[in-house]
Amino acid sequence: MKQCLIIFTRYPEPGKTKTRLIPALGADGAADLQRQMTEHTLRQARMLRARNGVMRLSEEGKALTGEAEEDAIALAVRFTGGDRGLMQAWLGGDLIYQPQGEGDLGTRMAQAFRTAFSAGAERVVTVGIDCPELDVERMQTAFEALNQSPLVLGPALDGGYYLIGLQRLIPELFVDVPWGTATVLQTTVAIAKKLGLSPAYLSPLDDVDRPEDLNIWQRICQNQSSPAATGKLSVIIPTLNEAGKGDPSMQCRFEAALVRLQQLVCGEIIVVDGGSEDSTVELAQSHQLKVIQSDRGRARQMNAGAVVATGDLLLFLHADTLLPENFELKVRQALLQPGAIAGAFELNIEGSQPGLRWIERLVNVRSRHLQLPYGDQAIFLPADVFRDIGGFPDQPIMEDFELMRRLRRCGRIAIVPNAVLTSGRRWQTLGVWQTTLINQLVIAAYYLGIPPARIARWYRREKSIGSGLN
Repeated sequence: MKQCLIIFTRYPEPGKTKTRLIPALGADGAADLQRQMTEHTLRQARMLRARNGVMRLSEEGKALTGEAEEDAIALAVRFTGGDRGLMQAWLGGDLIYQPQGEGDLGTRMAQAFRTAFSAGAERVVTVGIDCPELDVERMQTAFEALNQSPLVLGPALDGGYYLIGLQRLIPELFVDVPWGTATVLQTTVAIAKKLGLSPAYLSPLDDVDRPEDLNIWQRICQNQSSPAATGKLSVIIPTLNEAGKGDPSMQCRFEAALVRLQQLVCGEIIVVDGGSEDSTVELAQSHQLKVIQSDRGRARQMNAGAVVATGDLLLFLHADTLLPENFELKVRQALLQPGAIAGAFELNIEGSQPGLRWIERLVNVRSRHLQLPYGDQAIFLPADVFRDIGGFPDQPIMEDFELMRRLRRCGRIAIVPNAVLTSGRRWQTLGVWQTTLINQLVIAAYYLGIPPARIARWYRREKSIGSGLN
């Protein structure tokens, strides 16, 4: 099922765009607003594409090129003003750029749909950039609605529509419509009914077209100003012999984690190795990842990664833990929640033992109600918050526990309802309940003030005894 999202916009040339806002913003200010709103819409579109995979149209929009995943989405920009070179220099080289052409808005939209369907797309959605509350979730909903309905409409509160989606070209929908008036949606729905079509509808949204609408954009900007909305995400992975030294299951888990990280849209991945004696470093480098060396110890390695990270947000990932699909969007949404200072995911443990399901439930209840997720739940937070609290404490065990204790004094820990999948190896080696008992004894010892180095020595000894390595 090939899909295409088409974005209608204009090159931000002063005096020729957002003209109804020039009295309030001036010609340069109105053009700058056009630029910002286009970039905002494209950020949502790129996140949508990251969710669904990449499908590219040929430069002429006449043929699909390359292999496409089943639900992949092509992104095309239909523009007026400027030229393809200016548009690409502005918005980047990962989009297809096509002029809108001549004629009224209906003629230009019909031509955009015709081109996409001729290129092989089977579901096409067209949006403008004037409704900044149009987000990735609504875009996704529009494509899903096209599974059931031949026509999807996103009503604008001024009487038009901000989105239209089709399963096939229906040219009648774009003829004799009073574009630019308060009856555009009403007329379109009437045409659809005459054709025997029952549209699916998205929730109504406001346009930003007039000076009195600017408060809508200001509200969006308050969220956009947060690093959680647009900042770069640095994923930091401490490693030590993750290629398994002959254990192929360890290498498979590590590679699966690295493959999932390819979904990262705006960010970087930093592997911090603590002196691996196997092919861990070579494996990470084969995925074109940044690898640095550090003194051994998970806390030291994660702090070393944070020092070189350039992101506004940090996510600390254990090498044997697989993030959920669309993890980046979920991280950003979690940190935008009121009062959230950090976050983590719910936990799933690899394995079929019934006891593991009980452990998962207990961990997830503890995380939510006590605000104490642990490191295998992929802790994330803004980089400046991490620096302000001093990073992970330099101790050989319980570094994640102590970090969470500090953070929850500063704000709420948001728990993403989607789960990471972590290796069940230690539960399988020692047994579910013995592992749980050891973990609880470690926590109790920490609360009692026993030095972390002493706890770590006992913990390592208990693991060795349980695994028959003594």
